Amino acid sequence: MKNEIVELTEDISGSPLYSEDLAPVPEAKRTWNKWSLAALWVGMAVCVPTYLLASQIIMSGINWKVALMIIGLGNLIITVPMVLSGHAGVKYGIPFPVLGRSSFGHMGVHIPAIIRGLIAAIWFGIQTWIGGIAVYSLYCALSGVPQVLGELSFGQFAGFGIFWLINVYFIVKGTESIKWLEIFAAPILILMGIGLIIWGTTQVGSFGKVLSLGQQIESPTATFNTSEDRLDFVINPLRDKDNKVKATEYTLVIPTSTPGGLKQPWTKLSQGGQPTRIALAGVNGINKEGIISGTEPVKLQLRAPSGNGFTTSKEHTFSPAPPKKKGMANLWSYLVMLTAMVGFWATMSISIADITRYTKTQSDQIKGQFIGLPGTMILYSFVGIFVTCAAVLVFDDVLMREDAPWDPAALLSRFESPAVIIISQIFLIIATLSTNIAANVIAPANAFSNAFPKRINFMKGGLITAVLGIIICPWYIINHIIPLLLFVSSLLGPAVAIMICDYFVIRKTDLKLNDLFKTDGEYSFGGSGFNAAAMIAFLVGVFFAGIGYVVPSLAFLYDISWFVGFIVSFVLYYILMKSKK
Repeated sequence: MKNEIVELTEDISGSPLYSEDLAPVPEAKRTWNKWSLAALWVGMAVCVPTYLLASQIIMSGINWKVALMIIGLGNLIITVPMVLSGHAGVKYGIPFPVLGRSSFGHMGVHIPAIIRGLIAAIWFGIQTWIGGIAVYSLYCALSGVPQVLGELSFGQFAGFGIFWLINVYFIVKGTESIKWLEIFAAPILILMGIGLIIWGTTQVGSFGKVLSLGQQIESPTATFNTSEDRLDFVINPLRDKDNKVKATEYTLVIPTSTPGGLKQPWTKLSQGGQPTRIALAGVNGINKEGIISGTEPVKLQLRAPSGNGFTTSKEHTFSPAPPKKKGMANLWSYLVMLTAMVGFWATMSISIADITRYTKTQSDQIKGQFIGLPGTMILYSFVGIFVTCAAVLVFDDVLMREDAPWDPAALLSRFESPAVIIISQIFLIIATLSTNIAANVIAPANAFSNAFPKRINFMKGGLITAVLGIIICPWYIINHIIPLLLFVSSLLGPAVAIMICDYFVIRKTDLKLNDLFKTDGEYSFGGSGFNAAAMIAFLVGVFFAGIGYVVPSLAFLYDISWFVGFIVSFVLYYILMKSKK
């Protein structure tokens, strides 16, 4: 891509579509280079949701090596539209809401911009809740107050409020403070990941041993096999670094025709490293079909000896998983997770021009994004996998994989040294802050500012985002990241497809910069401000991407919603725009 910078040739400051925050950034004020952009992506990608991504995939029954491949491929895929969307930011110095006027119209762009802003507000809330947990953990380490995780508490909400105020400080300070925050945070966060890997290696004995024994987290705690007249349960308790089963006994509460079901007495587990198999053929009144369908969940408890008798893990109520899928069914599960990974940064693929407008060359924005994003996502996802595998082997009270400390806040709180806890939680706070400000504030602030250019500036737009981040109650959403990503994909795939098709295919990257700020210019589309072709293509793309959510027979479309929405909207927009000429 050749480098070219286009600047305004008219004074359009009096236009209702103009504000200082939305105005093109002149070349003289562009201070970001490829390393600034790479550092930005390192700072954004090194975050708790990245750390948790692999866990979501592994818990679905996919092994950790395939999980990393899916994460890597998904981020390579999304970096391509990221780079394409970033081109206009460099060439014209404009943010996403202004760029979107060329395809959607100066009024129509409010639809994808507000959607982008609302999704960012959801992510802002999630990241702020995560950062708040780190603040709470830091307080507990400094004060000696016992930390309570796994249930909502006043301490967690207090930490959330404090971290929310820290975010507001950087919103008020503006975008230049964000650049320095990312540059400062990036190397610290990489060192933190390396430090956690060293900890896991030294605790278990070797790097390879962690990965070898840690593979046990890929197996569900309980599965079942069925035949015409019997139902067999298979229990897979976790083993320690010496390959010994940590739990010694189990009990099951099994659904039967008797109210309350049947509770087995505590029974010895197999200690030979093999799964424990339980045949339930002789149990009268067992609701086999209910167990198989998941409508009648089973309760499982494991316990292990400790210094004072028995330590019992928390009770897990779940539907035991059927045997692992193979063949095409397994391949489809890979595609579903790939869609979720693409959806992870789908918001930024639309709004990356908000950031690339501060760089001077196309080379900087392309290299900076490819250097910073895919590799970092793979690296930090691997850190999450490796450290959790090590924690499962090291901590004796982690008896089943549902107890595995995938959340780094939960992991770090287990360390005995207060100094280690304090330093690590400070790093975690920096990691979450750097991601939150760059990924979840800039874009919605510009989107809300674009809706009312003369009334809402960047700071006010950012504060609106911060308030929405509280209203969405992130403490309820955080445990449903994969469904959230699929939903995001269904909305944003069509939007980015239309913008890329319009900019590269229809307009050949040639925009009339002055007209982007005029209500009667080329992008007013006859004075209505809406491009009918974009509206139709967007709605049809969202329809096909999301229809599977409400029509079970079409669920496969929703499973790969980003790709479905992107392809449908891209092709339809091209046809509709060409038919006008």
